[in-house]
Amino acid sequence: MTTTQTTEQTTEQTPLDIVGGARRRSAGLEEQIRHDPGRFRVLTGDRPTGRLHLGHYFGTLQSRVRLQDAGVDTFLVIADYQVLTDRDVAERLSEHVEDLLLDYLAAGIDPARSTVFAHSALPALNQLLLPFLSLVSVAELGRNPTVKDEIAHSRQAAVSGLMFTYPVHQAADILFCKANLVPVGQDQLPHLEVTRTVARRFNDRYGRQGGHRGEAGQVFPEPEALLSAAPLLLGTDGTKMSKSRGNAIALADTADETARLIKGAKTDGERHISYDPLARPEVGSLLLLAALCQGRTPEAVAAEIGDGGAAALKRVVTESVNEHLAPLRARRAEYARDLGHVRRILREGNERANAVAEATLEEVREAMGTRY
Repeated sequence: MTTTQTTEQTTEQTPLDIVGGARRRSAGLEEQIRHDPGRFRVLTGDRPTGRLHLGHYFGTLQSRVRLQDAGVDTFLVIADYQVLTDRDVAERLSEHVEDLLLDYLAAGIDPARSTVFAHSALPALNQLLLPFLSLVSVAELGRNPTVKDEIAHSRQAAVSGLMFTYPVHQAADILFCKANLVPVGQDQLPHLEVTRTVARRFNDRYGRQGGHRGEAGQVFPEPEALLSAAPLLLGTDGTKMSKSRGNAIALADTADETARLIKGAKTDGERHISYDPLARPEVGSLLLLAALCQGRTPEAVAAEIGDGGAAALKRVVTESVNEHLAPLRARRAEYARDLGHVRRILREGNERANAVAEATLEEVREAMGTRY
């Protein structure tokens, strides 16, 4: 699902033993995916709040395309309702939805193999929120560290009920299609644990009463976290890359816009270029970006630049980014020439996802004894 927290916050909020255990399980899951991708269904997605940037691309988009290409059944939610969790109004929402879909398609998401849908287009999914809310307490929601952090950084005048119930809404996103694998950053582990709790409690309460149940009387799987090993890319100002901070290179930026942004990127006063991400975080992030685009190590890129200084570093990064993104940008421009086709892709994805959601809701009704 979407990630909104920094690595520093995560370390404080999520116990290291939980993160370590999740990483070990993720390594085992990757091995299982290689051998039997058909066992898995993935649910992931983003809130449509603006164009995706290089942090999203190397952090999540590449991984989603990899899972899709490996044969994993992939569902991607454009979480338009969740835009309202931390703001009073959703401005330019339809434009942002189209931008997000264009970025997906340009990055390699194939609508024939992945189901892309909008949150608001699935009434049956959203109806699951009601029985799911009955399975968690107010105290449990209040203790969720990610919710507490989002409330603290909210752009709303007051905290909305939607924000407070965000983890349960996310559980409905995941469980409507019975996803058993969710790619997340470690900051999202508390959210996923809410989903696992909801699934377990629903199964315990209703799973042996209905007719169309899964194995061992289960209606819902307890999804596993596939922890991202995504590198941390800093923005051009040396802080976390973010759309809202204006320090990100968007996938849709032109080559000239990219060059301008990288030219203004923060570095340091040392002429010799070396890869030391702790001591030289801004230089290290630029080297990492060039290395990711080139398919090499940042140490190798640094060695080639040597005493060339910041100007040479920025020239290499600019050339690497623009060369790597050129085919992606060309695909994006091609799709953008026919937005009617792009909208049809989303409508078709909505229809497929809605059929899945309605089937799940029928199963829930039968399990709960609410088919009248």
